[in-house]
Amino acid sequence: MTRSTFVSADAAELAFVERSGFVESRHIGSAVVLDPDGSPLISLGAPGAPVFTRSSLKPLQAIAAMSLGAQVSGTWAALATASHKCEAGHAEAVAGMLESAGLSVDDLQCPSTHPADGAFRRSLQETARRLGRDDTDPASPLYFNCSGKHAAFLMAAAAIGAESASYLDPNHPVQKRVAEVVEAFAGEAPAAVGTDGCGAPVFALSLTGLARAIGRVVRLGSADASTAEEDPRTTSAWEPYVSYASEARTVMGGVFADPWAIEGHGKPNTTVIESLGVFAKGGAEGVIAMSTKSGYSVALKCLDGSSRPTTWVALNLLELAGAFDDEYRVSAMHECTLEDLYPHIVDPITGGTDSEGRTSIVGRLGLGEDVAKIR
Repeated sequence: MTRSTFVSADAAELAFVERSGFVESRHIGSAVVLDPDGSPLISLGAPGAPVFTRSSLKPLQAIAAMSLGAQVSGTWAALATASHKCEAGHAEAVAGMLESAGLSVDDLQCPSTHPADGAFRRSLQETARRLGRDDTDPASPLYFNCSGKHAAFLMAAAAIGAESASYLDPNHPVQKRVAEVVEAFAGEAPAAVGTDGCGAPVFALSLTGLARAIGRVVRLGSADASTAEEDPRTTSAWEPYVSYASEARTVMGGVFADPWAIEGHGKPNTTVIESLGVFAKGGAEGVIAMSTKSGYSVALKCLDGSSRPTTWVALNLLELAGAFDDEYRVSAMHECTLEDLYPHIVDPITGGTDSEGRTSIVGRLGLGEDVAKIR
């Protein structure tokens, strides 16, 4: 029997797409919002069913690599948990990570691709043409969106003297530490282990487990050392993962200092972090996890694998759960509302051009009925 995530009969309507006054698509899925103590505030669909966490798992993978000795901080720490679009700064940072450990691009085992950032790709093409190279559109594993994570894995392997050739094998010491960190933060054993798009092991967790894990990482990583030590959650309930507090602070410090690194300038994850101070980490196949620094967390899976509605729905669920209180909302750095963010995190529903040749907006992405009825 094939193992599976939840089925459509168990899903909730998360969002709809309206075009010219006609609803043409509906996105169904599951979601959960937890309070800082890990108790559920909102539950939609089947949040207890396993889902492959995809790139939403990256903060835990980064923590695991750092716990073994990968020397990353600042921008490098953000790259270790990034799904970057490969701007020039991303490629430069990852190359620096590799060089610092005596490694090279040839050691990376993620797929080879072209930069997703158009400006950087064009600059590489222009340089190649100017130098008279035969390949004027170079591809490299350095440009793959997970290259920062892979560099951190390799740095960890080098730090403990493990071989680099098998660093993606589930039985490699680095990947064994990842499994330990995942279970410690999620508070549950993975239901399955598969191979992610980048070639690394990926774990199936419940959305509740994923939200719990990301909430713990962000809360632990956003507290100063003395506060974390005095927090009662660092006793029995936090015991499996509190030992990773230093790594969590380094990861969150890097992400919040350089949000551009986690995805790219103007991209949804980066925009949410910059504008609201909320950690956001999307993954392939319609998965996303977010957390406020105080520990309110959300995890969501769009069943059809689409990422179109995930950021917007996740933010609205956090707001409906009361995660954005008045003090948080009016802080000096985070004065925008969710409506202000909408055009920056949701692709427009377009239809032709207007009389001046500008792209016309003819529809919108709306919250599904199962989200809209939450009070």
